[in-house]
Amino acid sequence: MQLERFEQQVMNGSERSKWATAAFPALMRKVYTWMTLALVLTGITAYGVAHSPALMETIFTNKILFWGLLIGELALVWGVSAAINRISLATATMLFVLYSVLNGATLSFIFMVYTAESISNVFFISAGTFAAMAAFGYFTKSDLSSFGKILFMALIGIIIATIVNIFLHNSMLNMIVSYAGVLIFVGLTAYDSQKIKKMLMMAQDTGETAQKMALMGALSLYLDFINLFLYLLRIFGNSRE
Repeated sequence: MQLERFEQQVMNGSERSKWATAAFPALMRKVYTWMTLALVLTGITAYGVAHSPALMETIFTNKILFWGLLIGELALVWGVSAAINRISLATATMLFVLYSVLNGATLSFIFMVYTAESISNVFFISAGTFAAMAAFGYFTKSDLSSFGKILFMALIGIIIATIVNIFLHNSMLNMIVSYAGVLIFVGLTAYDSQKIKKMLMMAQDTGETAQKMALMGALSLYLDFINLFLYLLRIFGNSRE
């Protein structure tokens, strides 16, 4: 409940967030530190699994295990988000770490589909795009709140389109979804960056409640980056075939 009251204060007090508290810089550093560590863990795990024929065969030839990993990832994200008020910061952090590792295991397939050079190139393109949009969201004076609902509805749309295209195998629809996905996650990066800034500017200290907000912010930006990277990879990645 304490975390929910903090979020409500943010929503009701955006005008008061013009001035940051002394805790704000430390909390923002935590957001990007946690996000960066999660990306490093995901990258190391993906690379390690991709270079282990035994693990690749175990994960991608066993449908029960593969879908179990995907469902486990979704359950972790939903679980952490829903239970963040009830669990400790240490538990939430460990679950975030677990999620980043599981995500790395499932993302290892990209090394089978795309060349290592194109993966590396797209990663740096994604990093540059993400950094630019995160900075825009952080520094812009415009209120991006109204874009949040639009982007969320658009995200639901591309999820539905992706599911439909599993059965249609339409290359044109696949390309449209890819470009739409890039635009959506570019927008979400800016939106989430501004939202996190507003939330953390309201924090009076760096106590556990504020740090859990920073952790959830890191999770949001991590997801934005991963999805932006994957959609860009679908557009610019060079196939191994």
